[in-house]
Amino acid sequence: MRFSLARRTFAEFLGTGFLVTTVVGSGIMGERLSSGNAALALLANSIATGAVLSTLIFAFGEISGAHFNPVVTIVGFFSCGTAGRDVVPYCGAQIVGGLAGTLTANLMFGLPALEISHHPRSGQAQFFSEVIATFGLMVVVAACSRLKPNFVAIAVGGYIAAAYWFTSSTSFANPAVTFARCMTDTFAGIRPQDVPGFVAAQFAGGALALAIIRWMFSTRSVELSGESGVFR
Repeated sequence: MRFSLARRTFAEFLGTGFLVTTVVGSGIMGERLSSGNAALALLANSIATGAVLSTLIFAFGEISGAHFNPVVTIVGFFSCGTAGRDVVPYCGAQIVGGLAGTLTANLMFGLPALEISHHPRSGQAQFFSEVIATFGLMVVVAACSRLKPNFVAIAVGGYIAAAYWFTSSTSFANPAVTFARCMTDTFAGIRPQDVPGFVAAQFAGGALALAIIRWMFSTRSVELSGESGVFR
């Protein structure tokens, strides 16, 4: 079944919104219940994020491809998996959806709807970490979309949950999520001045992944994906 652009765009908005609601909300809940134990709070945050991401991909993958990430959308375009007409609406919906997710999480926990974050996340190590985190995510998405499409949701959720722990930046790997997280002064927040460095690193990771993806799958037929995957 082919869904209209409006429905596909709404799926991207709704999915990204729920993703960010989970990232921010589980961070707040984890911090409140862990009595200052940052490792326990991060564990709760990572498990919740990985679980909801897998669930959302299962739910919306057949509608929009379940990108929820401008880097996924743009890399998909350059690898012939995202239609050109979808790029701007998808990216716009992801950014707006992310902000709606932050607002929702903040309000659910009795905080100001939108509040500038003061949580520092900067430095070469964290920026490099975002390059690696995003590179890995793109390769996982591309490989599974081509070779094991039924396992994309599980693979992506598992990768993100793990990347929370093996990257110094806790693996944002998503410009829409990064921008949304600067609007919450909680466990998941990031200062606005640190956002450009993270976003640049994420697109750098995406560009590197695109080169590797093209090389690895150069002998395989590449076709425009329909509603069943992110990109093939």
